Amino acid sequence: MEAVIEIQHLNKAFGTHEVLKDINFSVNKGEVVCIIGSSGSGKSTLLRCVNLLEKPSGGKIIYNGENILDNKHDISAYRTKLGMVFQQFNLFNNHNVLKNCTVGQMKVLKRSRQEAEEVAMKYLKVVGMDQYVNAKPKQLSGGQKQRVAIARALSMEPDVMLFDEPTSALDPEMVGEVLKVMKELADSGLTMLIVTHEMGFAKEVSDRVVFMDKGVIAEEGSPEQIFNQPAQERTREFLKRTLN
Repeated sequence: MEAVIEIQHLNKAFGTHEVLKDINFSVNKGEVVCIIGSSGSGKSTLLRCVNLLEKPSGGKIIYNGENILDNKHDISAYRTKLGMVFQQFNLFNNHNVLKNCTVGQMKVLKRSRQEAEEVAMKYLKVVGMDQYVNAKPKQLSGGQKQRVAIARALSMEPDVMLFDEPTSALDPEMVGEVLKVMKELADSGLTMLIVTHEMGFAKEVSDRVVFMDKGVIAEEGSPEQIFNQPAQERTREFLKRTLN
């Protein structure tokens, strides 16, 4: 398996508070990895460290064989290789759907407007939002906004898609439409790293599940192993609470 991103001995502290302790795992090409765990276990911080929205306090992030945390690396070039989908959509409210999906391509990837719009339309179609190109975010439901946010991230044609609890800000009836899109992306062979509290989804789409607890990776394995035969007491406790 070819690792796209490899995390080695990663630590993150805010002041004296250690949020991540000696984290080691990798994401292989074409793999879907779900990170689960209770609130405050460090899942979102880990994701934010992977794309350097938070600067790790120590350790290595190996991308294509090189440690991104070496000072000589161009952080913004690295970031363009990672698509990020946030809990709160983070769309530009003053731009319509199409422009939300082209502005980054034109600015960062230096694509022409025409090329950027073609790429954006391709991915808006994938997420079922191509009918809404002229709508502003305020005219959309939460589920529609999140699907636009996914199309925007895909339009940058990243090596890895990162999802930070993409359904946690949605009304329950909208969760399904976003998970459906993510499942289709997973089936298409996209490399995905997903922080989620949707256990059914994690069980169904993951190639590997990482269970975090109190800033460490307590256990990782296949969905069958983690959900049906967890080795750690902490994993069992967590699943008992969340699956009932």
